[in-house]
Amino acid sequence: MKILLISPTWKKETKIKRMGRGRIFKVPPHNLLIVSALTPKDVKVEIIDENIEEIDFDKKVDLVGITTMTASSPRAYEIADTFRERGVLVVFGGIHATVLPEETAKHADAVVIGEAEGLWERLIEDFKRGGKQALAKFYRNSQRPDPVKIPIPRRELVKDKGYLLSRFLQLTRGCPFDCSFCSVSKFFGKKYRFRPVKKVIEEIKGMVSKPLKTRFLGFLDDNIVGNIAYARELFKALVPYKLLWIGQSSINIARHEDVLQLAAASGCKGLFIGFESISEASLAEADKSQNKIKFYEKAIEKIHRFGISIEGAFIFGFDHDDKSIFKKTVEFIERVKLDVVQFSILTPLPGTKLYEKLEKEDRIIDRNWSNYDLAHAVFKPKSMTPQELKQGFDWAYQRIYRLSSIFKRLTSLSGGRRWKYSLPALILNLSYRRIFNGKEKK
Repeated sequence: MKILLISPTWKKETKIKRMGRGRIFKVPPHNLLIVSALTPKDVKVEIIDENIEEIDFDKKVDLVGITTMTASSPRAYEIADTFRERGVLVVFGGIHATVLPEETAKHADAVVIGEAEGLWERLIEDFKRGGKQALAKFYRNSQRPDPVKIPIPRRELVKDKGYLLSRFLQLTRGCPFDCSFCSVSKFFGKKYRFRPVKKVIEEIKGMVSKPLKTRFLGFLDDNIVGNIAYARELFKALVPYKLLWIGQSSINIARHEDVLQLAAASGCKGLFIGFESISEASLAEADKSQNKIKFYEKAIEKIHRFGISIEGAFIFGFDHDDKSIFKKTVEFIERVKLDVVQFSILTPLPGTKLYEKLEKEDRIIDRNWSNYDLAHAVFKPKSMTPQELKQGFDWAYQRIYRLSSIFKRLTSLSGGRRWKYSLPALILNLSYRRIFNGKEKK
């Protein structure tokens, strides 16, 4: 038996608009590596990441599994329909399939709702037993999987795919914050669940060796310091392995200097942090009360002092955002010297509280899921037009990745940081600049 697992790209016209962002910043489809590890050993598995390789629709396989986010779902449906026309059974999973299972089922023989552990194994057993007739329409768990049972991903399936960084781990699932625009808590639940640190270290031991390249790792957790006690234990355990790692964190890591110090000692070189907005009213609207704007500058300075770079994420389009928000945000970023910046347009992803709110207010103006890529205005903002929101977003990217802005942010760094800490950030900045430099300046 042979299974093909696919991570789809965007539709062709969307890929052109995105100008190669998916290829430059792509990481391995970790969820498919987990699914591969859950698959019985007597089943052959192949993974195709369409962002970096093409799909052979004539490949002889017994079953195709597709994972998809909302923005890539139109392309995922095209792929599914093509395989089904050839008589191949198709199974869907992932966040979009979980929040819109009935829509997804129109293009699938079965839909996995929620986390795969426990469901995928049952689906394979059903298929082996009776083929299509034995498959259920929907597979869902009655309770969240125990993180202890999360298998080690089958990284060997993507080791020659050409990713800049291919070694990622996921340590935790769930998030209690439930921000209005985020679908994480919908998929993984509102309670943190942790893999035992001992298990994590066993996995890392199997990944690292003397060559420096084996010690570059990434952590996929939405907030690696979501539980401070767990973070302390983890970072202490990582120190002996001389890692160089990046991850995601809340700004609150800077409130615990001992944890920040341990993170640096364990090899943390970069953190992705969701600042979301420089407006208190917008943060309240996003249900992100844990972020305190008056703490931002002090926190950034403290994180930099430990030699850790920051990629800051900001969202435009909240009800309290008017056209001045773009210039104010750029000026703030340049003043506090954020190393790398990611902007997004507020997007009502299905399954989020934001989607429910805007749907109720009849403010959603675009139902094309391809445009739900965080770079299109798909709803009516309150304090500007959709066109002004899009133009402001494009202008902010153009402005923040001008050479003058890049060097303003990366020079004269606080705490006397040396340039070796900023070289990766410079490379990322130039990559972003190459993408957005082609856009007409607004």
